[in-house]
Amino acid sequence: MSDVMQSIKFNTIEVPNRFALAPMTRTSAEPDGTPNALMADHYERYARGGFGLVITEGTYTDDKASQGYANQPGIINEAQLDGWKTIVERVHAAGSKIIVQLMHAGAQFQANRFTDQPQAPSEVTPKGAPLGFYGDQTEWQTPSAMTRTDIQAAVEGFAHSAANAKAAGFDGIEIHGANGYLLNQFLSTYFNQRDDEYGGSLENRLRLVVEVVRAIREAVGEDFTVGIRLSQGTVTDPDYQLPEGEAGFRQIVEAVRDAGADFVHTTDGDVNRKHFVEGDESLAGVAASVEGIGLILNGNIDETNCQDVANQFPDTLLAVGKKALANPDFVQRLKDGKEIADIDFAMLQPKATISNELAWREQNAA
Repeated sequence: MSDVMQSIKFNTIEVPNRFALAPMTRTSAEPDGTPNALMADHYERYARGGFGLVITEGTYTDDKASQGYANQPGIINEAQLDGWKTIVERVHAAGSKIIVQLMHAGAQFQANRFTDQPQAPSEVTPKGAPLGFYGDQTEWQTPSAMTRTDIQAAVEGFAHSAANAKAAGFDGIEIHGANGYLLNQFLSTYFNQRDDEYGGSLENRLRLVVEVVRAIREAVGEDFTVGIRLSQGTVTDPDYQLPEGEAGFRQIVEAVRDAGADFVHTTDGDVNRKHFVEGDESLAGVAASVEGIGLILNGNIDETNCQDVANQFPDTLLAVGKKALANPDFVQRLKDGKEIADIDFAMLQPKATISNELAWREQNAA
């Protein structure tokens, strides 16, 4: 049996248990993207609640088109670094490790203080509608297709932000390559309709992802943990499937490993969801079959199944989202055998901010 409370090592990170706080957008930074005291309290709360690893919300990487939400934090200047340094110190003092998630929104763009024009692989509008609890926008804009200059600027933004994260004291970084944001858009045959070296075959659609991983590895060196979050589905199209199926996803995992990633973080509606057009494995199952790379799993993991998932996938971290929102002390409650509450999504209304969550908790305090 694989004990969920046992420590685990990811490259340079010694994590005290198997639980990670999943990255969740909270849109609670200052308008200029500077992390603030509210965010420091927020992340410290999860560290004190027992999460061995804290993964931050998606953090923008340049002063061009990477920002996707109002009040989203960035990691591109000294003021933002100073804000993150405080958060890192607070989380470390509480006994946990912390990595920052680096994100370029691409076409999933609801607000950006630097530009009014989103950028994406092609001029393709996301399906569905923007998420109301992340902003007031009711329709997606049609993005402009990125030029090679735009693509190079995005790569440089990721690399510069990764170096900033190392300077701020983070234990590592996670590249957001999932859920319909820019890197996932390049992998997607819906978003990516290019006919150059970045489009068409999976090898070409993978090119930007590989370039980002390599650039980050070069920027931070070998002694710093680098990973990437991967999915098939997106925020607006959760049922999207890679046309290359299971073999294609394996190719993606192998490519990021070979480019320098220490781990992949798979995310799906359920950790064991079998949803490939070809093959009968889950995202987690395919990733676990690739040697030489660590693994974080996300997908409806809670107190009822975490031990089974840990047994099924030894030496992995388990990322908890909804149950963590409902129970910032989820890990400690699990240790102590205490009741664990279900999430009430009213805490994310009208906007999914930390302030609204705290107001909901105060109103619903026993």
